[in-house]
Amino acid sequence: MTMSRSNPCISIIIPTYNRPHLLPRAVKSALEQTIDDLEVIVVDDGSSEPVVLPEYPRLRIIRQSVNRGTAAARNAGAKAARGSYITYLDDDDQLLPQMAEVSLTALANTTLPQPVAVLSGLEVVDLNGNVTQRRIPPTLPRGKHFFLEEIEPEQSFLSKQTLMVERELLLGIGGYDESFSSRVHTEIFLRLNPVCSILGLPIVTYQMFVHEGSRISRDPSLRQASFNQLLRKHGAIFKAHPKMFADFVYKHALKSYELNQKRAAFLSVLLALRIHPTYTLSQITESFWHSLSESTGRMLTEPLKSN
Repeated sequence: MTMSRSNPCISIIIPTYNRPHLLPRAVKSALEQTIDDLEVIVVDDGSSEPVVLPEYPRLRIIRQSVNRGTAAARNAGAKAARGSYITYLDDDDQLLPQMAEVSLTALANTTLPQPVAVLSGLEVVDLNGNVTQRRIPPTLPRGKHFFLEEIEPEQSFLSKQTLMVERELLLGIGGYDESFSSRVHTEIFLRLNPVCSILGLPIVTYQMFVHEGSRISRDPSLRQASFNQLLRKHGAIFKAHPKMFADFVYKHALKSYELNQKRAAFLSVLLALRIHPTYTLSQITESFWHSLSESTGRMLTEPLKSN
């Protein structure tokens, strides 16, 4: 498939793997943006059956011969992109029509230290089509460490999927680390924010859909391995933010417990307690600790804190 426009302003990159039933919705939402100065690149990451989509002037399909993972697919899309800016869309989600226009307008009017990337709001939509969460990102100037800084309670770091960033900047910091199977968003933001301001917009432009299929972010083994890899690679940055480091580890413990990784959850709680005991004790609930302790055979005789 060919493009009629050689240098569009924005490239919307959609990595996909074996989701032909979900992909058309994502592609449709990308093509229905309120601006025309864009291209849509679908990166078929070695699907069992090659991606087949109707032809559109602004749509390209890139097929990788083997499945190389989401980080590699994202990098392949960025390298092939012709846009000055790039953004990504998961193949099981969708953009709202104003995503590209809202992001570009904000970038044109920002007074943050250059260069600047933009994040916008994200909605989580359940199986019945109901919005169950609304996540609004913070604004952090260049030199900060995204998700390790303290932010307002109504803000969330869990909107990284909405990133719009200059293509050359993303490639200049090495793109996504292809050695990571999970935590790829978290890892790249630890390299991006120190050299790039992050402008957070209180406008929802992205919908994340809950469905019965798998998400890499919820694969227990991949999450655990990439979590440990992340701490090894960026250990110095984590240690410079002990309170938020403990918060990050404790939230990992909660998710591990939810995914039935009880031992990993228990060890993560212990690590959080070592990093910042006062903060961790203020977050942990007695019922969660007792439940976790019982499941690992390490029940404590004294409650961690009073009700």
